[in-house]
Amino acid sequence: MLKIEPTITEILKARKFLEGRIRQTPVETSPELSDIAGADVLLKWENLQICGSFKVRGALNKMYALSEHERKRGVITASSGNHAQGVAMAASLLGIGAVICVPGSCPDTKREAIVSRGNGMVDLRVIGRFYDEAEFEAKSISKKEGLVYVSAYEDHHVVCGQGTLGVEFVMEVPDMDLLIVPISGGGLISGVATAAKALCPGIEVIGVHADTNPTWKVAWDRGEVVPVDEQDTYADALSGAASQVLFPLIRKVVAGLTSVSEVEIARGIAFLHSRHHQIVEGAGAIGVAALLAGKIKTNGRKTGIVISGGNIGEKTLLRAIAEAGNIS
Repeated sequence: MLKIEPTITEILKARKFLEGRIRQTPVETSPELSDIAGADVLLKWENLQICGSFKVRGALNKMYALSEHERKRGVITASSGNHAQGVAMAASLLGIGAVICVPGSCPDTKREAIVSRGNGMVDLRVIGRFYDEAEFEAKSISKKEGLVYVSAYEDHHVVCGQGTLGVEFVMEVPDMDLLIVPISGGGLISGVATAAKALCPGIEVIGVHADTNPTWKVAWDRGEVVPVDEQDTYADALSGAASQVLFPLIRKVVAGLTSVSEVEIARGIAFLHSRHHQIVEGAGAIGVAALLAGKIKTNGRKTGIVISGGNIGEKTLLRAIAEAGNIS
């Protein structure tokens, strides 16, 4: 089985490569979250990243690492919407043909952005309802048509790219004690936790997922990844199964997991919109949702939360705000 376990040196090399190609996103203290948590709480705004998500970090790092032969073959990927935008942008910049498979749960706002960023180099295909269906079809097409499969998470260069977020966060807040990160396939938390613990060995990393997709909870409890059913969620970017490839690394660098309900995610989205005037998608708000719901206890520790993305449609945003109700 493929093994992915990047070093801090490899992540720092990715950071050097990405300089000037992506944004170093801002970090901001949240006074209200700090009061609620009884500790300093800082937010890293990856919703302000190019393409509106951290995913561009790993996508660019991977796409530029392709050999000339691989570029000529063309690429294919599966994505819930954010990784695809980074692949589409790189495909346009490099002149590489890219087939991008997204599930039916991928919002229209993300589909439109993929096509726009691809600038004529992208063939967008909608497959099934959830991410795993799109991934299965993309891997099948890759074998049939000889396209290079660019994983959204099970890839060394992708994980190193995502790890650059952890480097930035910890270097700006070197005395951080607790780091809260969304978890889906596992690429983001693998890279971020690896970097954070290398630079700040005492830090504790907690992953957060939606109740509607218990893949990581089941895997964590059983010690292996097994199929689970999932449902629609505000956190559409967190759909899909846990990665068996990344599971050993995640068990090593992540202290634990927690989950949040749909109402709690809606409250996280609404809180960030109301209190910080930021538009954040469900996956991006999930760490804040966990803190607001009391699912994670800081115990006075300085806490960082990764706000992973902001690609949310207007209708979904308004629905979340309405469902959240009065958050004062």
